[in-house]
Amino acid sequence: MKTVVKADAYTIFQRRDERYAIKDASGNAVNGDEKTKILAEHDLIKLSVAAAPVEEPAAEAAEAAAEEESAGDAAAEE
Repeated sequence: MKTVVKADAYTIFQRRDERYAIKDASGNAVNGDEKTKILAEHDLIKLSVAAAPVEEPAAEAAEAAAEEESAGDAAAEE
């Protein structure tokens, strides 16, 4: 592994498969959200924001039409 960044609290290595490994000062691996935060701080990875879920207007229109039909059927039966 090649050392990319060496800080007091951690060391960032680049592995042969181009991914990154981080070890803290005591030699333990750093993983998860903490690893992501450190790599983003050093511009080694780019984080993207998840897109907001888009509701389909066709589904809403279909529900409204079904409600109108059921209301119309109930009125016709009376």
